[in-house]
Formats: sequence, C-alpha cells, structure tokens
Amino acid sequence: MKAKKSLGQNFLNNLGTLQKIVDAGNLNESDEVIEVGPGHGILTEALSPKVKKIITIELDQELIPKLKERFKYRRNIDLIHADALTYEPPETPYKLIANIPYYITSPLLNHFLKDQPAHRRPTHIVLLVQKEVAEKILEPVGNLSVLALQVQLFGKPSIVAVVPASHFTPKPKVDSAILKIEMYPKALAQDDELKKIFQLIHIGFHQRRKKLTKNLKSLNGVNEEKLKNAFEALGLNPNVRAQELSMEQWLGLKNIL
Repeated sequence: MKAKKSLGQNFLNNLGTLQKIVDAGNLNESDEVIEVGPGHGILTEALSPKVKKIITIELDQELIPKLKERFKYRRNIDLIHADALTYEPPETPYKLIANIPYYITSPLLNHFLKDQPAHRRPTHIVLLVQKEVAEKILEPVGNLSVLALQVQLFGKPSIVAVVPASHFTPKPKVDSAILKIEMYPKALAQDDELKKIFQLIHIGFHQRRKKLTKNLKSLNGVNEEKLKNAFEALGLNPNVRAQELSMEQWLGLKNIL
C-alpha cells in the first residue's frame, strides 16, 4: 500500500531501529501501551509479545482491515480507528510508544501532556520524531523554546538514537530521532496551575527577540513596578529574554505574578 503524503506517512523498515524503540520503552509484561499510527503494524508486532495490552490508534481507514487481518489472533491488541489528537487516554497507567507523522509531534505531546489531567498522562514516552524537533526539545537554558518547556515540565527528555532517512519507506527529506521522555512522578506544576504557567510562557515567547519584561506587560494585572519587583526577587536581569530562563525561573515568575 502506497504511503499517503497528506497523512505524513513514512513507514519504518529497519529492524535495528525498531529494536531500539522497543528497548527504550523499558517494557514488562504488566505494561499497557498506546501506539499512535501503527501503519502496517511493524512496531505493533514487536511490542505485542512484551506487554499486557496495546491500544493502537490509526487514522487511515484503508489500513484498518489490513491491521485487523494481521493481528486477528492477538488478544492483547485493541485496534481503534480514530484521530489520536481527540482520543481520551485511559485512567489506568500506560506508556506512549509510537512512530508518528512529523506534523503532529507538537500537537500530540500537548494532547497527552498539558491537555490531560495527571491520572490520564503516560508514565513513559518513546516517539520517533524529526531529528531537529527532538534536538529542539533538548535545548539547554539560553536557547529554550515553548515546546522544550512544555515537555520538560512533565519529564526528562533524551535522544536514544539518530535514525537516517533510509530507514523509512518512502524516505523522508530529513533524519529522525528516537525521543525518550522519562516522566516525573508528578509534573513540576499542579494541574490547577498549568493554565497559568503555559499562558505565562506563551506570552513570554510571543516576540522572542524582545526583552521578557516587554512581552509580560501584556499580562492582566501586571504593571512595570510589579515586573521589576518580581525580577529583583528572582535575581533576573531586566534585559533577559524568554529563552534564557530556566524552568525553575518560569515557575518562580508564575508564583509571584
């Protein structure tokens, strides 16, 4: 079956990379896994013998019959025809492991992390994503982005391996990377504080080249004096820009402002 460009389909064809994804999942026989975009089922096939249950979510209607036929004797695979970006995760613990279309990387991470209450977030994440995006998520203080902060609020990201374009059919124009996120037992902010911290971060990065104080003046109830006091309390340079703040400093601003 030909890959659909409109769905960002690039099917993994390398067994070595497949094994690295499986190994990065730190799987055991009691685990439940959500897989997004199984494609022809190569990753599903590798995961199935190692876990208690797989919920695999496929958007492409044409792939559903083929997947049902391939896995008709596998009792631990629950195949769902749905959009993963609107899927409600279970309340029971699960790991998110997938080779996803590049274009849904940020929306998917947002959906499973910031858009879910704590009891519906994954306990561990392994995604095959565009290499440039994985590197962006791992950027250190000084060059942070909104996406990096959104991930690092919930867990510790790392790159397991870089994956060349030749490991896919059809070959994408860029290399990929296996991104692992080791989730914290608790997010660095409470659920009822997440909206405030994300609003603060988005406003802070609204015009990346501007001083952070300039951007934050658009916050409701915040004036120049309040910003000055907050920056002094946290020991922040008044000329600092959004990408130069650590997660701890963003959390400090959230608490003061």
